[in-house]
Amino acid sequence: MDFLMSGLAACGACLFTNPLEVVKTRMQLQGELRAPGTYQRHYRNVFHAFITIGKVDGPAALQKGLAPALLYQFLMNGIRLGTYGLAEAGGYLHTAEGALSRPRSAAAGALAGVMGAYLGSPIYMVKTHLQAQAASEIAVGHQYKHQIFPPQSWKVALVAAMVSGIAVVLAMTPFDVVSTRLYNQPTDAQGKGLMYRGILDALLQTARTEGFFGMYKGIGASYFRLGPHTVLSLFFWDQLRTLYNTYTK
Repeated sequence: MDFLMSGLAACGACLFTNPLEVVKTRMQLQGELRAPGTYQRHYRNVFHAFITIGKVDGPAALQKGLAPALLYQFLMNGIRLGTYGLAEAGGYLHTAEGALSRPRSAAAGALAGVMGAYLGSPIYMVKTHLQAQAASEIAVGHQYKHQIFPPQSWKVALVAAMVSGIAVVLAMTPFDVVSTRLYNQPTDAQGKGLMYRGILDALLQTARTEGFFGMYKGIGASYFRLGPHTVLSLFFWDQLRTLYNTYTK
């Protein structure tokens, strides 16, 4: 659970910070191995870069490389924070007397960071290539012409659904957990629930007894179900409309 929650938390933050990552990548590549004053500065500062990218490449360009960025954050931070959390839960960060050991904490943090960075490095490279892609008039650095999916591919819809699913499952899982428990609770002879009086009572009891994370049980299954379910629903809906329009004309 530590791995999953850490990864999902990092992905949620990435949705908001990825535009800054695009700007950072472009500014870091600008003037690569060129003496100051010998190249054209397409991006004068952070704010100018935001405006320039949005104007020339389009607003969507500020989220370039989002798919690998999310995968990178999920993998790197899931491993980094999850591994550290396991070490802490296992008592490896404390001395025999129960005191927190700073050397052990530093070593565990360093090891977890190395593992996350090593496994996430290939994905980071793909992310950098995609974020550097720009129109010729504002291009900086080497321009790789990667294309993750062809236009109109069902895979685009799948990735979009999985990305948007992060926000959906974070917001809806507590209510999904509660609804499952309300439907599954035992009842008396009159059909009245014996464990919960209603949705608010179920939320409060779950949080009070099982803690905050108790309201997020099953979040992994919810997340990995949501993307395919959304894509398949829209796919079947579109196919059924096509068939209907074909045979009713």
